[in-house]
Amino acid sequence: MDLATLIGLLGAIGIIAMAMVLGGSVLLFVNVPSLLIVVVGTMFATLIKFPIGHFFGAFKIAMKAFFGKTDNPSQLIEEGVALANIARKEGVLGLEGQDIQNEFLKRGIQMCVDGHEPEFVRSMLSKDINLTIERHERGQAIFKAMGDVAPAMGMIGTLIGLVQMLSAMDDPKSIGPAMAVALLTTLYGAIIATVFALPIADKLALRSQDERLNKALILETISSIQEGLNPRVMEELLKTYLPETKRESVGEASADAA
Repeated sequence: MDLATLIGLLGAIGIIAMAMVLGGSVLLFVNVPSLLIVVVGTMFATLIKFPIGHFFGAFKIAMKAFFGKTDNPSQLIEEGVALANIARKEGVLGLEGQDIQNEFLKRGIQMCVDGHEPEFVRSMLSKDINLTIERHERGQAIFKAMGDVAPAMGMIGTLIGLVQMLSAMDDPKSIGPAMAVALLTTLYGAIIATVFALPIADKLALRSQDERLNKALILETISSIQEGLNPRVMEELLKTYLPETKRESVGEASADAA
C-alpha cells in the first residue's frame, strides 16, 4: 500500500468535506443531475477517445498508484552482484534454481541458463521494457484525459443550469435547483480532475519511471553476467543507476577475483 497516495487522497477529500460541513449541510452539495452530467459524462466522453478494453484496463493499472511495489534498486544491485559471483565460480548453469524474487530478473537469468545468445536476451528484455512502458503510458493518458474532460463537463453542466434558470425566471421555485446544477457541476468537475484523475496520472508516471530504471538496471546486470564481467566492476557499473547520495549504501560486493 502506498501511504502517500492514500493519505493524499483521503486528506484532500477530508478537507473538502470539512469545508462543506462547516459551511452548512452537506446535502446542499449533493445533486443527482450534476453528478450524472459530470461523473457519467466524463466516463463516456473519455471512452470516445480510447478503445473500450484500454479504458477499463486503465482502472486496473491505476491500482499501481495505491498498491504498486517497486523493488529497491540498491537491493537489486546486491542481488545481481551475488548472482555474478555464483556465475563466476560455477558458470552460468550454476544460476539455475536460484531463489530470485524479481520476475524480470528471474526471466533474464533463465534465458542465460537456457544458453541464449547475449544479443537475443537483450533484444527480448528490451522489448519487454518497451511494451510495459507503453501500457503504463496508455493508463496515464486515460487519466489525463479524464482530468481534461471533467472540468469541461462541469462547464457544460453549468451552462445547462444557467439555461434552465434563465428560461424559468418567472417561477422562483425553479431558480434554486437550476442554480444548484449550474454551480455544483463546476465543483464536481474540479474535484474529479484535481483530487483524483490528474494526481493518479502523475503517480502512475512516477511508478513507470521507477520500473523503467529497475528494468534497465536488471538488463545491465544480465548483460554483465553473460559477458563475464568482474563482479566488483559490475557493482560499480550498476551503482551509476543510483543517485550519488545512495551509492555508498550499497553493500560491498563479495566478489572473488580468483
